[in-house]
Amino acid sequence: MMNSQKRISDFDIRIGSMKRGKLNKITDVKGVKVGHYTVDNENNKTGITFINPTSNIFENKLIAASHVINGFGKTTGLIQVDELGQLESPIVLTNTLSVGLVQNFLVNYTIDECEKKNIEVKTFNPVVAECNDGFLNNIRNICFEYNDFIKAVSDAKTDFLEGDIGSGKGMSCHGLKGGIGSASRMFKIDEHNYTLGVLVLSNHASLKDLTINGVGAGKKIIEKIECMEQEDKGSIIVIFATDLPTTSRQLKRISKRAIIGINRLGSYMGNGSGEIVIGFSTAVNLNSEKSIQEIKIINESKIDPAFRAIAEATEEAILNSMITASKVVGYRGNIRYSLRDFIHLFT
Repeated sequence: MMNSQKRISDFDIRIGSMKRGKLNKITDVKGVKVGHYTVDNENNKTGITFINPTSNIFENKLIAASHVINGFGKTTGLIQVDELGQLESPIVLTNTLSVGLVQNFLVNYTIDECEKKNIEVKTFNPVVAECNDGFLNNIRNICFEYNDFIKAVSDAKTDFLEGDIGSGKGMSCHGLKGGIGSASRMFKIDEHNYTLGVLVLSNHASLKDLTINGVGAGKKIIEKIECMEQEDKGSIIVIFATDLPTTSRQLKRISKRAIIGINRLGSYMGNGSGEIVIGFSTAVNLNSEKSIQEIKIINESKIDPAFRAIAEATEEAILNSMITASKVVGYRGNIRYSLRDFIHLFT
């Protein structure tokens, strides 16, 4: 049974022209699952989001790439991802000051999982990404324990919740409530069907610049609420999965097009904003012991549908992160309103 959250398409806002996947989420790519752990109390509005690309990815490594649009971020593991063109870790999202702690949790979890299969882990490249939720969350109060991380792992499923949940609990987007959002696109190349899905952790951009389907939505909202002038800063993490057979270099090319979806909503990515994209393909795993590995890859001249797919899915995922999030009163009484409160102004 699908969850009952209302998403941006439920408000007659259509992003792009491509066909959506069944759930319209990153998990439309077979094998991908997402789970959350949320902290929601007087002082802390934060959490952990666990993205599992495949079962025991340390044993079944995937082709991967990353792209840093603006490097104001504290993500771990991307140097090796880009050097080797592969991912051997689940991807975990959290707040800025919890990256080190959550990385340790991820290392311990991977060792435990590998020991069950008698796999000895002597080196491991954990991938943890962050945004700063300090406006709503007392970010200096580190509030996670290992069992909390395991709860996020245990929560992993295909039809996961979006909005102010998990790592998205304390995030802000375009001056409103941000967080976790997802979307997917399907496309055909020759006679084969492929899927590309996106998950974002949105915590970026200013309200005055928010543009939805060409409408200056942010300016209309500012007319209704008192809003302190703010810079375009924060961060957004874009994670994408696809079952399209690619090289790491081709994934990096696809990654670069996520910027289109971010820009279409009005962000110009200021100095203090970190925009980081991480992508992987489930079409080939790299656990073969053969010295020479044979893989299929897409012909470069046929890659345009994937470029359009990530642009559309990123734009819609950001809007889904905002529309599914509820109003949050956070640390020191700071408030972020939901886009739902104002959607009637421009639909």
